[in-house]
Amino acid sequence: MAIVLPIVGTFFLAFSIMEDSGYFPRLALLVDRVFKRIGLNGRAAIPLVLGLGCDTMATMVTRTLETRRERVLATLLLALAIPCSAQLGVILAVLSSRPLALLIWAAVILAVLLAVGALGARLLPGERPVFYMELPPLRLPKLGNVLVKTYARMQWYLLEVLPFFLLASVAIWLGQVTGLFPLLIRALRPVMGWLGLPGEAAVVFVFGFFRRDYGAAGLYDLERAGLMSGRQLLVAAVTLTLFIPCVAQFAVMLKERGWKASLGIAAFILPFSFLVGFLLNRLLAALGASL
Repeated sequence: MAIVLPIVGTFFLAFSIMEDSGYFPRLALLVDRVFKRIGLNGRAAIPLVLGLGCDTMATMVTRTLETRRERVLATLLLALAIPCSAQLGVILAVLSSRPLALLIWAAVILAVLLAVGALGARLLPGERPVFYMELPPLRLPKLGNVLVKTYARMQWYLLEVLPFFLLASVAIWLGQVTGLFPLLIRALRPVMGWLGLPGEAAVVFVFGFFRRDYGAAGLYDLERAGLMSGRQLLVAAVTLTLFIPCVAQFAVMLKERGWKASLGIAAFILPFSFLVGFLLNRLLAALGASL
């Protein structure tokens, strides 16, 4: 309630202002040509932008896309390369003192989004999307409309998404009580070494699976404790952003896309995120970048 809702509420307010002004249809037309290269069309701009607020909610919104191919592609990109508002806020705060690291993080995430989307568009079977949209007139947003839309989205968020976050919190508690978390952390320590990160970073990824904002906040704690250099912080931020979606988003993926597609997406994302982190660390080490 304290970490997520203020950020998500602010995002919904801004989203409602842009929607009531008639800007979103224009945004959809502006990005349509680029999106067609990654197997989507301009209509997919809305769930992808909404993912910057909450990926769990955005995954539900992908049901508005016309074909199954589009829905699977949009779900994959949301799970892989669209950070939610809570995670994005913490990462921006952590990297804000290192502008070059922040720029590299954004460039890597954008490059992964476009590359994976283009590859998925080639490999996934199905019809290519066709996009037609009537443009409404631009207008000044009306305060009443904005408040009603924001309230409706917050209400829907609390009813649909909050239960998944509560279940994730229960899962975290059970993992601590049963001793499962220490086992997972020990299992991930060699992977952290492979990425050039300290062993303590394993905690960030374990918690990041259950709650993305918890994982991102763990990066902040490690930085405050002086356990990470600028290069390590950048590698951890990129890998965590690309890491498998949180429990809440994964549960919605199962509900919306089914077991086969959801497990396939997770099976691709897990090794791919570590591979990108490994290659980025090697590249930065070869260039001697300290950040």
